[in-house]
Amino acid sequence: MHTALATSNKNSLRIPCVLMRGGTSRGPFFLETDLPGDPNERDRFLIAAMGSPHVLQVNGIGGGNPMTSKVAIVGRSSQPGADVDYLFAQVAIDRAFVDVSPNCGNMLSAVGPFAIEAGLVPAEIGETTVRIFNRNTSTTVEAVVQTPAGVVEYEGETAIDGVPGTAAPVKLTFLDALGSKTGLFLPTGHVREFIENTPVTLVDYAMPMVLLRASDLGFSGDETPDELESNLTLLGRLEAIRLEAGLRMGLGDVSGSVVPKVAILSAARHGGTITSRYFMNAHRCHKGHAVTGALCIAAACRLPGSVAHDLATPSLTSLVNLEHPSGRTEIDLSFEPSGHVSRASLVRTARRIFEGVVIVPASAVAAPLEGIQHGGDHAQDHHTPTALLRTFSGIDDNRGTL
Repeated sequence: MHTALATSNKNSLRIPCVLMRGGTSRGPFFLETDLPGDPNERDRFLIAAMGSPHVLQVNGIGGGNPMTSKVAIVGRSSQPGADVDYLFAQVAIDRAFVDVSPNCGNMLSAVGPFAIEAGLVPAEIGETTVRIFNRNTSTTVEAVVQTPAGVVEYEGETAIDGVPGTAAPVKLTFLDALGSKTGLFLPTGHVREFIENTPVTLVDYAMPMVLLRASDLGFSGDETPDELESNLTLLGRLEAIRLEAGLRMGLGDVSGSVVPKVAILSAARHGGTITSRYFMNAHRCHKGHAVTGALCIAAACRLPGSVAHDLATPSLTSLVNLEHPSGRTEIDLSFEPSGHVSRASLVRTARRIFEGVVIVPASAVAAPLEGIQHGGDHAQDHHTPTALLRTFSGIDDNRGTL
């Protein structure tokens, strides 16, 4: 059990934290009630805790990579049918910027185990189902966590590509991921359209995405992430397409956001359904693949006329095996009688790495950083403020334990 107390004095804040791996991502997990109630104060805390802006995040606990500069904020849910709320925050590495626009399905893998061990959800004998409301996208995800003796079990025989070794499985089922940010599976109403003379499919299932064929960009689709990242002409073209796609999808000016995401698709090469190269932002290609992005591409594979459908193996079943630089991810789709995707499931793993407190200078939270930026809609961010971070002085002995 995590028993650290949030404390502060005039010079520093000490906030309880658990560092966890979720899927192929890693980052700190916080209880919502331990963080500042004001979203701007909270974001300043996260920036300082992660060590941004700095390419190595050497002054914080970030890992100098988008996959390890992620934060999960978890609290009891007020939503009907949900056990906990989960807010994901992507902390930029090279600038003072926090984006709460997207969800992260990999970090989501660890939300269930964290919630159980924090006492937010009672453990069952055998397996425990945790219903998670993602505040970034207002969608609900069901996580089935292994609890054979009434406690979370992390050891197991499940392997996922991109993570060494094996661990206990965490099954995630996305219950209502269609139109996660735009409200529509096809935000523009078109299965295929052209941007910059390039055919694209603009789709929103778990993550708004821009899907392109590698061949239309002059690539084979099996290039390494490093090869793609080093091609500045390609990166510039992708960003121009993404910015226009954001406008067409009703997301507005997305120059300050990582949403929508971009994927370069090609035919499968190793017995899977389709191959993807997924871009986390304008400069970085994922070494594996994002969960939400995999779900979106899987749903698009079942959409006749889409860029993904053209490339997918013809003998489609409910299972979609997406090939990526680290291996593959398997998604199981369920369908309504109309043929629309009703839910999507996949298996990930998680690990609790360490627990303790993050120490941040109080001045970093109290005073705005020059040039700080905030991404996403903060309307979903509010919770009851804590007395602790409104005063920055003294220790609140009325704080509960985790």
